[in-house]
Amino acid sequence: MGILKNKPTRALILILSALVLISVLISHYYYKGINDAVDPRVKEARLLYEKYNDYTKTNRFDSILYLMDSIEAAYSKYPHYRNSYETGVPYNNKAASYLTMALYLDSAGNHTEKQDSIFFMAEIMVNKSIAIYTYWLKKFGDKSPEGIKNLIEPGFYTGLEQYSGELQETYLNNRIEEIEEAQLETKRRLSVSYTNLGIIKRHRMQYEKAAKYYKSALDLWEQNLTAENNLNLLLGNPLIERSFLRKLFPPERDKK
Repeated sequence: MGILKNKPTRALILILSALVLISVLISHYYYKGINDAVDPRVKEARLLYEKYNDYTKTNRFDSILYLMDSIEAAYSKYPHYRNSYETGVPYNNKAASYLTMALYLDSAGNHTEKQDSIFFMAEIMVNKSIAIYTYWLKKFGDKSPEGIKNLIEPGFYTGLEQYSGELQETYLNNRIEEIEEAQLETKRRLSVSYTNLGIIKRHRMQYEKAAKYYKSALDLWEQNLTAENNLNLLLGNPLIERSFLRKLFPPERDKK
């Protein structure tokens, strides 16, 4: 299996790739916005994401990690959201932050125990995100709107008792639409998680495992440029170039 030999160049490519992954996640939340139909229980979490864009621009990793903890805590207050796909996003964003920190150290050519510990934390975070996304997709991935409603309605209203029945119904219907959208988006999120795990395994020179995770990422999302190019690096194949906008806003996959 061909391996790129210029370590600083390889690390720089991977750093930029990791930052593109973060940008994908930022764009999803930044452009989604908040409207009156959004569940008031989680508006706090969505507002917190507004800070994420600024923190990533300035590489404020400590602030990102604290912010992700706060977002996870905001979702976990309510039973309906405790095992939702939203709780996987902070874990993968933390994994991307740890991974980017470790890769910056790698680009300097200094292999240290600190770097290993940062990769270790990245792996913990990414594995948590994979577990959450995989569980959620098994539960909701192929459900129709009616099937989604039947699954979530029994415990959905906890924490909404002070709102009218009409508003509660509005929040429920909006949530069903969010879950329908997440059936596609969560596959992409899981693809990002597998890509990050592949980068960690490559760093440990576990090349077969790295290739396996890159391929898993591409099975979930064939437009995942980062997974594709990291796999190309392992195989000694040419890198593929795509426009910046295409990286951030890839073509929609057909929904089931």
